[in-house]
Amino acid sequence: MQSRARAISITKDRDTWMSQARLMWLVALSTLFVLAQALVAQARPESLAPLAEKISPAVVNITTSTLVEGRAGPQGIVPEGSPFEDFFREFQDRNNNGNGDRPRRSSALGSGFVISEDGFIVTNNHVIAEADEILIEFFPGEGQPVKELVAKVIGTDEKTDIALLKVEADGPLKFVKFGDSDTARVGDWVIAMGNPLGQGFSVSAGIVSARNRALSGSYDDYIQTDAAINRGNSGGPLFNMDGQVVGVNTAILSPNGGSIGIGFSMASNVVTKVVDQLKEFGETRRGWLGVRIQDVTDDVAEAMGLSKASGALITDVPDGPAKEAGLLSGDVIMTFDGVDVKDTRALVRQVGETTVGKAVRVVVYRDGGTQTVLVTLGRREDAERAENGVATEDGDAPDSVQKDVLGLTLGTLTPDLRSELGLDEDATGLVVMDIDETSEAFEKGLRAGDLITEAGQQKVTSLADLDDRIEEATEAGRKSLLLLVRRAGEPRFVALTLEQ
Repeated sequence: MQSRARAISITKDRDTWMSQARLMWLVALSTLFVLAQALVAQARPESLAPLAEKISPAVVNITTSTLVEGRAGPQGIVPEGSPFEDFFREFQDRNNNGNGDRPRRSSALGSGFVISEDGFIVTNNHVIAEADEILIEFFPGEGQPVKELVAKVIGTDEKTDIALLKVEADGPLKFVKFGDSDTARVGDWVIAMGNPLGQGFSVSAGIVSARNRALSGSYDDYIQTDAAINRGNSGGPLFNMDGQVVGVNTAILSPNGGSIGIGFSMASNVVTKVVDQLKEFGETRRGWLGVRIQDVTDDVAEAMGLSKASGALITDVPDGPAKEAGLLSGDVIMTFDGVDVKDTRALVRQVGETTVGKAVRVVVYRDGGTQTVLVTLGRREDAERAENGVATEDGDAPDSVQKDVLGLTLGTLTPDLRSELGLDEDATGLVVMDIDETSEAFEKGLRAGDLITEAGQQKVTSLADLDDRIEEATEAGRKSLLLLVRRAGEPRFVALTLEQ
């Protein structure tokens, strides 16, 4: 009995000890949790002042001066040759102290930031465009006078609205570094600095509202933010909380010209590539593939037998690198230089960022399978200056006949139609003579006068060719037929549902 009582006592003591141990463990966890919260609270800055003080010396105000030709007479007041013309000219001259027809200077304000101690400055191209004189005003330290320096333009890029300037200073300048804009997340804190509305140095804070915004350019990659950006902020930096530049403040969306919390900053990963080229060459040097492309839609993917709507569909191959390498109209570019192609915008950016002269492997979908083509890239700027023409199709003009199919009234191309439509002598295809306005073809933008040069990714020069393509697509189980349509020389692919 004593042994049993002793065992029961030991068990109770052990249970009590375990309960106390568990309680102590829970208390310890709670304490650690409270301490962790306190550390996080301490790590989070109560003020942005220390960061602003650190990076503000590298932010500058920019004043530009442009010589504007004066008006030679009272334009817009009286008609030219009016008997009152002399009277209004004298009136205008008196009100302008006799200087109404003389050139005058116009000033504009903007922002920028220093990126190197030897005086390189980044801003927007539209801030300094057509300026005769560019004056850089540096943010003064406490009790110090404002320092002003004249800047010269090293290079500009209209496509990304970026300009690189240079000033000569007596000593090293305070500067800021670019960060990786791809790491910026929606919800991250950011601060914008600049010269809004000409009021001088100003700081505003907000968050990253969205990423990868496109406005109008082929190379756009904007960070959207609700940090206040107003007129005069253009060219100023958008900083992350580490004091790195993740964007260049460029544009706002506003019904009244003022900030409503929708601002756009060109992503730093785009800007750095442009700045490096401007610094080295004084101009941009973007890669050029030499194709015209369009996005692959769901119906186009189905018509071509693709498993998903992705890649970039080649609509035309003018003279250039792609044609020399063997790329064809109707190819779908699936990967470029080892990177999957999501859509046309992604391909344009990637090609533009690739080194001119580089041999790149391009994987295309063609004739139901994939092929790899090696293309040596040209330079886009050279191609734009040369203004390469559009390649034309070969073939003989057939006799004039018409047929209604897929909501279209199609006719063969005759010399008279070729002349009427302003087509080249060697142009071939089927002409849209008329169109049913209730048809799918009309909804997808086809109009009378369009020229159909391909169907099912094969040339069509006669109505019999089109019938063959429709029959082939039907036998293959396709629900739609892919047409290559040209209007005023511009090609695009359209997929039309086959009649069941």
